[in-house]
Amino acid sequence: MSSSSLIIDGTAVAYRAFYAMQDLSTRAGQPTNALFGFIRMLQQLTAKWRPDKLVVVFDGGSPARRLEKLPEYKAQRAPMPDALRSQLPLLNEYLTAAGIPLVLIKGQEADDIMATLAVRAAKQGSTVRLATSDKDLMQLVGENIRIVPPTKAEEELDAAGVEAKTGVRPEQIVDWLALVGDSADNIPGVHGIGPKTAAKLLRQYGSLAQCAAQLDNIEPGGVREKLRAELDVAKLNVELMTLDTAVPGVPEWPDIAPPAPDRQQLLDFFNKFEMHRFAAELTAQPAVSPKTTVKPPARPDNTQLELF
Repeated sequence: MSSSSLIIDGTAVAYRAFYAMQDLSTRAGQPTNALFGFIRMLQQLTAKWRPDKLVVVFDGGSPARRLEKLPEYKAQRAPMPDALRSQLPLLNEYLTAAGIPLVLIKGQEADDIMATLAVRAAKQGSTVRLATSDKDLMQLVGENIRIVPPTKAEEELDAAGVEAKTGVRPEQIVDWLALVGDSADNIPGVHGIGPKTAAKLLRQYGSLAQCAAQLDNIEPGGVREKLRAELDVAKLNVELMTLDTAVPGVPEWPDIAPPAPDRQQLLDFFNKFEMHRFAAELTAQPAVSPKTTVKPPARPDNTQLELF
């Protein structure tokens, strides 16, 4: 019987939770909106998919390899709001009490860490679900890897779903994004080529490399000349958007150890931050969230599993 793995994009979930619910705080003034939404989304995801292996991954910063190729990479992003930053230690405290492992490596993006963990688990025969809204991770979708939107735990995006959503197969996602660009990461695409045109090109020629090889045959002429003018941009984007599936320092998937979370620690946590609904739910029924123990290997000094 094959196992299942759930890898959650913790940074994305925290941001989504923060902006989805405003004006929630303790009587002492500590904001808790991101914390509340984060916990609820994790509960919904784990309740739906009942993973054998579970891990939450956080961003550790942009890797040098991308910044060297494109200094403007993610430069347009605003700093994290103070109200969200003040809740990061609370997220860490909750994950510890809930027995949910987290991974953060300085200088590595969550996408690449998730990709590394996903590919490893899939090779071991596990069915992997990536809880993320990031388009980049669609390149990993295949027989054993799927995407689950964090806010829609009921949905699951397989290879057919990726093609229905984008017009291209998962193995063409990198080339599709290279043509279209990604405003979220401040990566410009080929001007004048949008998602539909990019998908049409890739359906016809198969890949960006083949588009380049048969550039003179591309019709209409306007599309051909746009691509000719910025072919180097698209080729650079392929390098930027290809995920790293061998990030150094990422721990090996641990052996499953699913004892219940520390109920008393969780109950104290919920009461401390006035989350009475969660406290009541925990008291009313047995906790069922899986707990996994990470056995960290020897790794460089600039990597860590501690989040904050």
